[in-house]
Amino acid sequence: MSDTESARSRKTAVKPAVSGRNGYAVKNTILLGLPPKECSAIFSKLTFVSLASSIVLNEAGERIKFAFFINDGLASILRVMGDGKSVEVGLCGKEGFIGLPLTAGFSSSPTRTIMQVEGSAFRVSAKDFSAALRECPTLARSLQRFSQELALQSEHVATCNRLHVIDERLVRWLLMSQDRLGGSQVPLTQTFLAYMLGTRRASVTVAAGDLQKAGLISYTRGRLKIENRAGLEDAACECYETLTQQTEKWRQEASKNERER
Repeated sequence: MSDTESARSRKTAVKPAVSGRNGYAVKNTILLGLPPKECSAIFSKLTFVSLASSIVLNEAGERIKFAFFINDGLASILRVMGDGKSVEVGLCGKEGFIGLPLTAGFSSSPTRTIMQVEGSAFRVSAKDFSAALRECPTLARSLQRFSQELALQSEHVATCNRLHVIDERLVRWLLMSQDRLGGSQVPLTQTFLAYMLGTRRASVTVAAGDLQKAGLISYTRGRLKIENRAGLEDAACECYETLTQQTEKWRQEASKNERER
């Protein structure tokens, strides 16, 4: 997409969600891993918000006003070029956090992050986040680890986009999306998929058609459904397996380290 102004206008789609008596179900993995004392420190500064599809969370080159602990839905991290064209370099769901430059003391975003699939998040202002981070060592470590996971993901995405054919790239993307969304539905059009993969819509149409003929997915009216997860994993290139294996290895190491503290 090259319509930066249109993308920016979608920022107004962030709306505080209606509060319930007992609060909201926390699904974000980073928040779930915090000790009680840190929960009290950070949750006092969080606002639960609903996030519409295509809303911009952070804009490339602009000051980061808010950070987001994604609670559900799917966010896409995009590298934006000078001519307005962009390509996806990362995905973030309930396992992650949008606003990582703030953890290093930076105030601007190098990438654009949009909601690919509508969802929700716990939002915190940049000022409040910086203050809370000083009180929350477990949170700081968790965000450092997530930054490494995201960097690893970007490396694999870049390698995959350069070396592998569109069919394999599409399979890798579908598996990564399902890992973060859960369920079998991926509510995206082929036009949006082409945008995410940095290729022509016609190429995605052919690749999706091949996967549908093989009984791995079905696609109707902008909704793609994964019919055979095991078959998709067999059809995936090595990028997906090596990425997930390394990420899981790191998470096990992190869990062990936290228990030993």
